Amino acid sequence: MITPLITITPAAEKFIRRMVRFSDTPAGGFRLSVAPGGCSGYSSEFSVEAAPGAGFGEVAVGGLRLFLNAESRLLLDGMTMDFAETPLQSGLVFSKPGGAACACSTAETAAPQRPAVAAVSLDSIKRR
Repeated sequence: MITPLITITPAAEKFIRRMVRFSDTPAGGFRLSVAPGGCSGYSSEFSVEAAPGAGFGEVAVGGLRLFLNAESRLLLDGMTMDFAETPLQSGLVFSKPGGAACACSTAETAAPQRPAVAAVSLDSIKRR
């Protein structure tokens, strides 16, 4: 199993810890699936689970329990995961320092990949 080198910003760590703490399984981990999102970067889906589940492995990053599938482990290697909040949306943002331009562009000078954002429904956060 590849153990990715992931940098998690303090904002992303705070978000993940809150999601786990206020879930039905506060001793569980953060299940994260990341997939290429075309020219816009990455898309992600996440939930809080008691155990990794079929096809997922556990990766410890800064005391956090992340449950990642093989594709996500490959995609997240060398990435920085942040949490961004704007007046219109909030979510996880993935970036790679010094990342290459979008591979699907046909222009000679393609713009760098834009970070992807996964929206979080406030209804999913529970208070204990």
